[in-house]
Amino acid sequence: MKVAVYPGTFDPVHYGHVDIARRASKLFDRLVVGVYDRPNKDLLFSLDERVALLREALRDVPGVEARSYTGLTVDFARQLGARVIVRGLRVISDFEMEYQMALTTRELAPDMDMVCLMTSLEHAFISSTIVKEIAQAGGSISRFVPAHVAEALRSRFATPG
Repeated sequence: MKVAVYPGTFDPVHYGHVDIARRASKLFDRLVVGVYDRPNKDLLFSLDERVALLREALRDVPGVEARSYTGLTVDFARQLGARVIVRGLRVISDFEMEYQMALTTRELAPDMDMVCLMTSLEHAFISSTIVKEIAQAGGSISRFVPAHVAEALRSRFATPG
């Protein structure tokens, strides 16, 4: 069975993430979308909220599950029996970072490979940061995220603090 891990913070999940997960699910028997618990960034949603939002967004995609993890992504992948890490690329600057990550991954786990999928053109400009900024300013985000994520963002920004 070919298992792959698609790691990220997914704060929040958007259609670009869903696009990559759907397409990766067709390449592997099992895809685990790994939600990293302690990224080096400010988060809007808790770990449990991010996992729940992802599970709902991907509920109709066969062979895909969302799980949280801590520690190194290569260790998480090994625990699952995965030898492939999936990443999405939107813009040229993503490539530079993912190239560095791929080389580091190979140093940490020589048996692990990274597969990068280009985000579909209609989602190439979407990022979680942009989605949060639009939502916080009261703009419509329905084109960028599933309805349940839009509602979670509206609710979060309606709550002071």
